Amino acid sequence: MMKKIDLMMFDLDGTIASTGDDLVLGINHTLKTLNLRERTKQDIIGFVGDGISKLMERALGSRYREYQEEAMRIFSAYYAEHLLDNTKLYPHVEEVLQNFENKPKVVLTNKRYPYALMIVRGLKIEKYFTEVIGADSTPFLKPDRRIIDSVLEKHPAERHRALIVGDGVNDIAVARNSGIMSCAFLNGLGRRDDLLKAKADYYCEDIREVNRLFR
Repeated sequence: MMKKIDLMMFDLDGTIASTGDDLVLGINHTLKTLNLRERTKQDIIGFVGDGISKLMERALGSRYREYQEEAMRIFSAYYAEHLLDNTKLYPHVEEVLQNFENKPKVVLTNKRYPYALMIVRGLKIEKYFTEVIGADSTPFLKPDRRIIDSVLEKHPAERHRALIVGDGVNDIAVARNSGIMSCAFLNGLGRRDDLLKAKADYYCEDIREVNRLFR
C-alpha cells in the first residue's frame, strides 16, 4: 500500500544530482595548489556528507590541518566557478518531482546554501521546490533533529507524513532522530553497505520507485 505523505525533503548531492566529479576536481585542485598529494575519487566521495568544511578536513588529513583555512579559500573560489561543469540530474529525478508537483518539497542538504542554490537553478529544477535549505541556512546540520523541526515550523506537516529521500546515513539518522520517514537511494554517493545497516524505512534502487511507494 502506498504511504500518504504531505511534505517531501530531498538531499542534493548523490540524490537529486550527480555532483561527485566536480567535488573531486575541486578538492584535488585545492590539494594540488597547496602542493599536497591528490586524493583518489573513491577517497573523496567517501568523505562527502557532513558539509564542505568536514570534507576538506578529511581530504587534508591530520598532518595538514593547518592548511584548512587556506584550503577553504582555494576550494570556494574554484568550486563556485566549476560546480556545474560535470554535475547533472540523476536519471528520472525530474519525473519524480513532476509526479509530486502538488506536494510541498524542500531541498535539505549539508552543502552550503549558495552552492546548493546555484546547482538547483543551474539544473532548472528550482520551480519544483518551495525552499532550498543549505548548511548555512540554519545553525544545524543533518542528522541534528532541530533542522527537521525548523522545516516543519515553516512547512507544517504531521511527522509521520513527512519524508526525506537521501543517499547518506545522515538522511536516515535525521529522520530517525526527528520522527519522520526516510527513503534511502542506494545508487548515489553514499556507501551501499552503510545505508543498508542504517535501516531506513524504505529503500530504492531507482529514484522512480518513490512514485510507487508514496502518494
